[in-house]
Amino acid sequence: MDYSILDFLGLLGAVGLFLYGMKVMSEGLQKAAGDRLRNILSAMTRNRFTGLLTGCAITALIQSSSASTVMVVSFVNAGLMTLAQSMSVIMGANVGTTFTAWIIALFGFKVNISMFTLPLIGLAVVFLFTNKSKLKSIGEFLIGFSFLFMGLDMISAYVPDLQSNPEMFAYLKQYASMGIGSILLFTLVGLVVTMVIQSSAATFAITLIMCSKGWITFDLACALVLGSNIGTTITPLLASMSGNVAAKRTAMGHLLFNVLGTIWCLCVFIPFAEMNVWLTEAIGQGNPCDLYNYVTNLEATQPELYNHLFDNSLPAGHEVLTKIASLQMSVSFGLSLFHTSFNIVNLAIMIWLTNVYVKIVEWVIPAKKRDDEEFTLKFIQGGGILNASELNIAQAEKEIEVYAQRVGRMIDMAQELIHTKEKSEEFNQRYSRLEKYEDISDRMELEIAHYLNRCAEGRLSNEGKLRIAAMLNIISEIESIADSCMGIGKILTRKIQAGVDFNEEIYKNIDSMYVYVKEAMDLMVTELADLENVNGKVLIDSYNKEREINNFRNILRGANVGNINDKHYEYQAGIYYMDIIGDLEKTGDYIINVVDTLRDNFRKQNQ
Repeated sequence: MDYSILDFLGLLGAVGLFLYGMKVMSEGLQKAAGDRLRNILSAMTRNRFTGLLTGCAITALIQSSSASTVMVVSFVNAGLMTLAQSMSVIMGANVGTTFTAWIIALFGFKVNISMFTLPLIGLAVVFLFTNKSKLKSIGEFLIGFSFLFMGLDMISAYVPDLQSNPEMFAYLKQYASMGIGSILLFTLVGLVVTMVIQSSAATFAITLIMCSKGWITFDLACALVLGSNIGTTITPLLASMSGNVAAKRTAMGHLLFNVLGTIWCLCVFIPFAEMNVWLTEAIGQGNPCDLYNYVTNLEATQPELYNHLFDNSLPAGHEVLTKIASLQMSVSFGLSLFHTSFNIVNLAIMIWLTNVYVKIVEWVIPAKKRDDEEFTLKFIQGGGILNASELNIAQAEKEIEVYAQRVGRMIDMAQELIHTKEKSEEFNQRYSRLEKYEDISDRMELEIAHYLNRCAEGRLSNEGKLRIAAMLNIISEIESIADSCMGIGKILTRKIQAGVDFNEEIYKNIDSMYVYVKEAMDLMVTELADLENVNGKVLIDSYNKEREINNFRNILRGANVGNINDKHYEYQAGIYYMDIIGDLEKTGDYIINVVDTLRDNFRKQNQ
């Protein structure tokens, strides 16, 4: 086979164009959808059946289950979609990918979908030069969409020319009569070919050509198509490598769905293939097995005519060409029917086992047993799967919620430290734990800020840029809350060194202040948990809680002088007591600063 290094480099370039088109298309879609993306996805995956329809429709539209499943993995990695939601979408994508097969089967080889790519690019360029950011985003989406199809078309052009390599088929032909062994072998071939070119649709097209030329029987062509269903999972598996545990589980769920489906199909492969032959005949498309028999008989009885058939030297309208064309239609229809019926039956079985799939992948890929006091980011890992900045913002939003929850635990730690026996081993341990959390808080702020700055360098909508600025302000205030908690620990250390004791009245008042502060912190975390729907009532409750904190601080400050004069406690105890109360009041200020940012930059998007 004449396949040069230049051809191989061309194949790499075609794959690169395909992946770049997928990236640009994804970014354009995210910017066009903007901050509504989470709500859109939530509505589209409300239950397993709407998720199924979503996966089917998107994959049928972009004609690439690889592209759609990679986007699903990205959504799960960003926390936009749960593992259970993603499974139903992936199941739907497996059915949607058969749409391309039907286009080939119904319209033959003359219809080249990529012929529409240049007109789409022409339209997209017009959108790129408009002043409206949304139209520009739509233009980027169309360009990415076009590049994706151009890449797929060029991949088909640059893969080794199987048609002009009869030696390869002669080699495979000796393994075509081993019964179930041949079926397993060709299933493996379909798997490997699809892994290499990362497109089950392209593998289907190659299989259709091989079967149409009479090189393999119809049942072995079905085995190739069956193997391609597993091979197509390689793309999301590669994409999930830089993602979090949830993303890896999603990709593993996709692999598991196709592997288990292939296993049951192999168990009933011969009757299942025969059923599709019968259906093809019943629909009136002829017997798809006849093509192989006809070409094989032609080779045995009229070898010269057979050779002319494949060197394209027969005149147009020759009776052999007419016969071959009619039989090709039968084969293409039969393969499309097999591909679709397999995925539909597989879906009908597996859709009811969604929760079982979730449990299996959670068992196969267990969550890391992390020490809560170790520095780990939950959602931000690997810089984002697709480097799609709008999605990465969503990842940062989820990480900020985790950050706030972790810092919230420091408030409890500081209160526990106040009631811990001084100079004891328990006090030292709790102080060290508080100090460790404060160090973790500092590093989390730096990591999230660095991540957001990298997002800002990407291609963002105007809303996305404003969102990043607000989020940077939020993490700064949350870090200040952690500093305040650590500040209480330092105040207690100075109090111990001075030999000062607190009485029950001071402890009671400090605990009362902590009640207000912790309630304010809980309200803030609640708001951070759903930035797409910042609750106006919760905002009002937060401002009321801030006023309660300030009022109680003023009451305690006013009573402090009288308590010292009345000998309720020593003057120096009153100093440290007021330092702690002042620190808690500052914590309330930092919390309300976060609330102000949410009010000014997030709530207005939902009104």
